[in-house]
Amino acid sequence: MTVSTLRRLALKGALVCALAASASLPARAADAVLRVSAIPDEAPTELQRKFAPLGKYLEAQTGMKVVFTPVSDYAAVVESLATKKIDLAWLGGFTYVQAKIRTNGTAIPIVQREEDAKFTSKFITADPTIKSLNDLKGKTFAFGAPSSTSGSLMPRYFLQQAGLNPEKDFKNVAFSGAHDATVAFVAAGKADAGVLNASVWDKLVEAKKVDTDKVRVFATTPPYFDYNWTVRGDLDPALIKKLTDAFLKLDPNNPDDKEIMALQRAAKFIPTKKENYDGIEKAAQSAGLLK
Repeated sequence: MTVSTLRRLALKGALVCALAASASLPARAADAVLRVSAIPDEAPTELQRKFAPLGKYLEAQTGMKVVFTPVSDYAAVVESLATKKIDLAWLGGFTYVQAKIRTNGTAIPIVQREEDAKFTSKFITADPTIKSLNDLKGKTFAFGAPSSTSGSLMPRYFLQQAGLNPEKDFKNVAFSGAHDATVAFVAAGKADAGVLNASVWDKLVEAKKVDTDKVRVFATTPPYFDYNWTVRGDLDPALIKKLTDAFLKLDPNNPDDKEIMALQRAAKFIPTKKENYDGIEKAAQSAGLLK
């Protein structure tokens, strides 16, 4: 075999390898992106701010590019998870139940904050005549988003347990769309009272974004399971383990993790499981929110 023939064969082999490599690039590039979203329970700018350090951390832990995509409403997160437009989502307990049903049980909750095992909602008012849940009769009231666990479903469930039917007993029922918006509604007198999750209330108080001389908590719900990070069930099991381990390793006593944990309002992350949200599913069925 001549030198020129060997050279031609070598060039041909190199070209075949190059073409094969280029053909596989799009698949590798797509696999290297972790697409994340969250229920819009706060303003979009706040969600982006809270996620930024966590996103960088997950990039370092997984070796993937992490892209956060905000959505317009709660249903969009569920649909995006079901249609594989996102891989990882921050969900409320009820939104997880909806995602479980929409994905035929394949969505997997991997971790929750320790606080989410005993989460509560706060009923707030600026009306001095409202001192208990019974005082809400004949008043205007603001829930958060219709699909919010802590801003709608569980408070409604506990109101019903107390013998109150919001649509019948309240003068008017409104949905603010987000927890911070509920506080604004009550502070501005657009609603006599409202309800939001305890974590956002505490954050607004700490940041002095609510005048507690005017707006006050008058009742708190019993505890229930709430938020979690959920993945698509068809993700690579190795990636699911990487993500789970990454959350579980976060430590507020570690200076590198302190900002992440503070923004997530988490003492630590703990494993979670589907069964933790059975109570929320029953509450949703009782409220007629699930078929």
